[in-house]
Amino acid sequence: MPTPVGAALRTALKEAAIAAGVALIVALPLVGFRLIDITGGVSIQTRFDWVVYGVAVVFIGRLGLALWRELRIPHARKAGEASSLAIFAEQIAAFTRQYSLYFGIVGAAFAFALPFMPFTDQYILDVAITVLIYVMLGWGLNIVVGLAGLLDLGYVAFYAVGAYSYALLAQNFNLTFWESLPLAGAFAALFGLLLGFPVLRLRGDYLAIVTLGFGEMIRIILLNWQSLTGGPNGVSSIERPSFFGYPFTAVAPEGKTAFHELMGLEFSNSHRVIFLYFLILILALITNAFSVRMRRLPLGRAWEALREDEIACRSLGINPTNTKLSAFALGAMFGGFAGSFFATRQGFISPESFTFIESAVILAIVVLGGMGSQFGVVIAAAFLILVPEFGRDLAQFRMLMFGFAMVAIMVWRPRGLIAHREPSMRLHPVGGPEAAKAGS
Repeated sequence: MPTPVGAALRTALKEAAIAAGVALIVALPLVGFRLIDITGGVSIQTRFDWVVYGVAVVFIGRLGLALWRELRIPHARKAGEASSLAIFAEQIAAFTRQYSLYFGIVGAAFAFALPFMPFTDQYILDVAITVLIYVMLGWGLNIVVGLAGLLDLGYVAFYAVGAYSYALLAQNFNLTFWESLPLAGAFAALFGLLLGFPVLRLRGDYLAIVTLGFGEMIRIILLNWQSLTGGPNGVSSIERPSFFGYPFTAVAPEGKTAFHELMGLEFSNSHRVIFLYFLILILALITNAFSVRMRRLPLGRAWEALREDEIACRSLGINPTNTKLSAFALGAMFGGFAGSFFATRQGFISPESFTFIESAVILAIVVLGGMGSQFGVVIAAAFLILVPEFGRDLAQFRMLMFGFAMVAIMVWRPRGLIAHREPSMRLHPVGGPEAAKAGS
């Protein structure tokens, strides 16, 4: 009879060998050979040493992970205790939950003060704007996935509808950003309703497949309806937002006053970047406030009840049709708001900006942060955006780092970084909490 350690080692070696074999099969054609330009044509360069290093890393990593699982976790369970890593993670999560309000206040204060920090430059503000866009998208999708429990793989479609709605309204009807913003959200909400009706009877994987198809349909329509959307060329020269009619230009158009003239400042390109930063920050905070408020209303509690058990919802008199449609519409509306901001920030949009990978990243933010957790979405969005950004100097290895970090976090916290959700409503005996304490 092999010892427990010996059996665990055999199992771990077997898993590591299989993982290394798969890595070899995948890495050999993708990494082992490279086309390089030479005079008169191309040549093939071999990089078998890279393949060996990659396979070795996969083997060692899988071996260590399997041994940790086979030895440490079972012993901890037999002893009735969690591993030190799990205890540490749970302590951090509990501390975060207990002081979430203070973390939110400190985080909001830091966000408002960021543009005026001595270390802040235009690059940091651009990265912060990108993070806030994904935070807003994550909070919007959190309504659909985290609260209502409807798996949506096509959320980027509403993002695209909002962006194109603003761009076309600004170009064809000369509407300003402030006039187009609510219309872009309304159009995205309408598309959310259009998606909601066909999927009312679908759940789980089937719902995910339909929403994935919906997102691809929107992208293909944008790609092929050239007379309206410009096709693959996209829409360019999109109007930039102004400070309530005061443009951020060195020379204001005739009859108008530039922002720097209004404020008595010297012209700087950073003025527009700072304004865009505060604009997306306020939009994101509005999204968060709306989501938190909705959780405490009957509709928000209906979303959470639907997520837990749809049959029980029907038996309690909750209308699943209206509940699902409202979740799709409101989640899509915030995606449309984020899309309109993206269009005015970039000044150019095309179908290539709204591919499936965007939906996957937004869904990963919601899942990684913890389903239904507002604070978790912020942490996950910052992680998923900043890790590849700070790894730019590593060229092709930065996405490898990104994937490794994702796997490590999901192994460490499989239910998300902030897995616990506070109840939307607590029930107490007649007489309130004091009666409950007295009864206990």
